[in-house]
Amino acid sequence: MANPNQGPTTGLTPHIAIADKRGGEAIDFYKRAFGATENMRMPAEDGVRLMHAHLTINGASLMMHDDFPEYSGHAMSPPTGVTLHLHVDDTDAWFKRAMEAGASSTLEPHDAFWGDRYAQVKDPFGHLWSIGAPIKGEK
Repeated sequence: MANPNQGPTTGLTPHIAIADKRGGEAIDFYKRAFGATENMRMPAEDGVRLMHAHLTINGASLMMHDDFPEYSGHAMSPPTGVTLHLHVDDTDAWFKRAMEAGASSTLEPHDAFWGDRYAQVKDPFGHLWSIGAPIKGEK
């Protein structure tokens, strides 16, 4: 029987890889930075790397694992081309918490032309996160 905490079975769920055997560290960061809930953590047989984890952040699932170049045929390089977006209630508060947890700012919070208060941060593992909420008073 499948483990219900392993991850979602429908929809589209980001599944990110963490380089340098830092999966456990990444889980702890996401808890501090984004209020993540850890649903499942499965260590690899080597006892060092993370085989699989399922987190919930802001009501959505995020799956993750440590890099396993022996299975993919190549080592992970810093991720490019993907931004994980958080639609939140208060952009400034979420941005501040991420920065205090160790993220770096790539775009300071500002009122964007499309009607959101918007910011971007890079986590210590190279993943880019955007944070947005409707500008108060706008719909």
